[in-house]
Amino acid sequence: MLIWIILAILVLLVFAYIATYNNLQKAKVYTEESWSQIDVQLKRRNDLIPNLVETVKGYASHEKETLAQVINLRNQLNQVPASDHEEALKVSNQLSDSLKTIFALSENYPDLKANQNFLSLQEELTNTENKIAYSRQLYNSSAAQYDQKLLTFPSNIVAKIHHFQKVNYLETPEAEKEAPKVKF
Repeated sequence: MLIWIILAILVLLVFAYIATYNNLQKAKVYTEESWSQIDVQLKRRNDLIPNLVETVKGYASHEKETLAQVINLRNQLNQVPASDHEEALKVSNQLSDSLKTIFALSENYPDLKANQNFLSLQEELTNTENKIAYSRQLYNSSAAQYDQKLLTFPSNIVAKIHHFQKVNYLETPEAEKEAPKVKF
């Protein structure tokens, strides 16, 4: 009878170990999938940028420096290795700032502001920026759940045995944390 009890306890421990390992793997995959959503939106934005630049070129020919910066950052983003999330987000944040500059140009060029192509591209890019922001939130949520599993008992034991690594949250750049200055 004692042997059956010991055997039952061992079987339960094995099943608990397997379930814990599988839950860690699911959390890891969900975190990776959350990052891929960011990557998809960054790709979408990169695909829209050449059209936006071409539209703006016709109206704002002396704003070549701004347009060149956008194209340069887009090319940099395309060259960042897929595994280098931090560098991709750094360049992506710089690109977002440059796009804001292009949108601000429309205020100086009434014909550009009225151009349907520009307005459509601006709306698409704004929607994409919103999707990027949502995807970043999703990533941070899934990273928090995954990291929590790495720190809590008993999954922390399984995580150490199989060398699961903590993932970093995406953080807002310091420049974007500053309150905007409004002047009238």
